[in-house]
Order: sequence, then structure tokens, then C-alpha cells
Amino acid sequence: MSAQQQVITIDDISEENAPAIYVAGGLLPFYEKVQAEVSSEVPDLKTAKGRARIASLAATVSKSKTAVEKPGRDYLKRLKEMPKVVEAELREFVNKMDALRDATRQPLTEWEEAEAAKKREIEAWVGKLRLDPQIISAADSEYLKISIGAFEGIVIDGEWLGEYEAEALRLKADTLATLRAALEKREQYEAEQAELAQRRAEDEAREKKEREDRIAREAAERATREAEEKAQRERDATAQRERDEKAAAEKRENDLKLAAAESERKAEQAKREKIEADQKAERDRVQAIEDQKQAVENARLDEIARQKAAADEIIRQQEAREADLEHKKSVNRAALEAFVAGGMTEECAKQAITLIAQRKIPSISISY
Repeated sequence: MSAQQQVITIDDISEENAPAIYVAGGLLPFYEKVQAEVSSEVPDLKTAKGRARIASLAATVSKSKTAVEKPGRDYLKRLKEMPKVVEAELREFVNKMDALRDATRQPLTEWEEAEAAKKREIEAWVGKLRLDPQIISAADSEYLKISIGAFEGIVIDGEWLGEYEAEALRLKADTLATLRAALEKREQYEAEQAELAQRRAEDEAREKKEREDRIAREAAERATREAEEKAQRERDATAQRERDEKAAAEKRENDLKLAAAESERKAEQAKREKIEADQKAERDRVQAIEDQKQAVENARLDEIARQKAAADEIIRQQEAREADLEHKKSVNRAALEAFVAGGMTEECAKQAITLIAQRKIPSISISY
């Protein structure tokens, strides 16, 4: 630790001495000083003054922390802004230097661009001395003759072409030789094609005449055949009409016979249905009488059964009452005998049983 750091207190921290304080290990002396200050005494927790002193020491620590942290945060913010300032300064310097370089080289750049443009123009002109082989192979003799005349009229200017003069002369000669050879080959081809076209025209004329003769012959044969077929269709139609008329007459006769037979059948059926209906009506009438008699008889029997059941129920209830009475007498006799056996007189025992049976003795009853 330097002598300057030793004499600087927390209250002395400022923007000027921040670079010397906020370094690795630079804040340790401040921490040790605050730690020594709060650890030098042990307040008594048992007293209010002691507890207040502890709170005061803790507040001192917080205040010291803020006093060190705030200048440090401000210093850190300035450090973060510094790269932006340096970057802006460097960017402005680089842009100015690039502009100065381009301005210095501008005359040379313009000369190089002019030379490049002239070179491209010459190369394009020389390139026109070449013909596409596909165009040459597909061209007719007239196009080839015009092309030969055009290439023969091209003048090779050595002063303008410079180093390209020899190549231009060679290309012109090669192209003319190619065009002349192609013209010779094309003229021979076109002559052969004209001869072939003449032969095809003669063949087509002959084939056309043969085709027309065949069409006329086939038309005459077709007309004769169609006339015969028409006559046959008319004969067939006449015969068919006669057959149809005969069949229609036979059908009408059969329909009349069938209608008469159907009418007779329906009359017989109506007669049978009437007889059957009359017979059914008679059977229904007789059955209704029988059903009425049976209903009366069933009602009579039901009434007899009901009366018998009512009489049986009366007898059953009477027998049940008598049985119940007999049972109660048996229970009462047993109770009477028990009372007498217990020392009561028979008269007292009867009186007791009667009172109990009539439920006049509270909390005591006889179970039958």
C-alpha cells in the first residue's frame, strides 16, 4: 500500500484519486478500517444504550459502504464511456485518411478506367469478327452470301486496334474461309433439297390422283350398296308392319277373351264371397248368443264364489277369535295358578289378572 493510499480516508475519495483507489486490492484498506472500528467494542445487548450502539455501528457500516460504492460506480461509468469516445475518434480519423487516399489516387484511377473501357470496346469489336458455328450451320445460302459481303467490307485499322490487329486480321480470314466453305456446302444441300422437293411433288401428285380415283370408285360402290340396303330395309319394314298388324289383331282378340274370362271369374268370386259373408254373419250371430249366455253363467258363478269366500272369511275370523280367546284363557289360567301357588287366594288372583289384562296396572302386562 502506497503512502498516498494510507492517508486517504473514505471522505477523501474524489474523481481525481479514483484511478489510484479502484484497482485490485485498492478497497481492502477501507474495509479493514471499518471492520476495526466496529469490532473495537462489544456493546451490551442487555441495555437499551448497548442495543442502540449496535444499530449505530451497523448504520456506520452502511454509510461507509455507500461512500465508497457511489464514487466507484461513477468512475466505472466514465470508464465504460471511454471506449465510445476512442471509437468515435478513430472512426473519424480512418474516414478522413480513406478520403485523402482516394483523392490522391483519383487521376490514376480515372486513367485506368479509361484504358479498361477502351480495351472492352476493342474486345467487343474484335468479338464481332467471330460467328456462332450454330448460326453458320443453320443459315441458308442467301444469309451466307450477305455475311461474306459484309465481312469482306470490314477494314482493319491498325492504329486504333494496336496489339489486337493481328488477331483481328486472323479472325476475319478464318471467318471468311468458314463462311465460303459453309456457302458451298449449303448450295449443294439446297440443290439436293430442290431435287428431293421436285420428286416429292411428283410423288404427291401421283398419289393424289390415285387417291382421288380410289375415292370415286369407293363412292360408286358405296352408293350401289346403300341403294340395295335401302331397298332391303323397305322390304323388311313392310314385312315387319304386316307381322306387327297380325300380332296386334291376335293380341286384341286374346285381350277380349281374357277380359271376358276375368269378368266371369270376378262374378263367381263375388258370389262365393257373398255366400261366405252370409255364413260368417250367421256364425257370428250364433257365437254372440253363446258368448252372452257364457257371460251370464260366468257372472253367476263369480257371485256364488264371492259369497262363498265371504262366508268362509267370516267363519275364519270367528275361528281366529275363538282360538285367540282360548289362548288368552290358557295364559290367564297359567298366571292364576302361579299367583295361587305364590300364596294369593283364587279370588285375589282373578282380580289381579283382570286388572292387568285391562291395562289398569302401570308398567305390568301379560304377554299372549
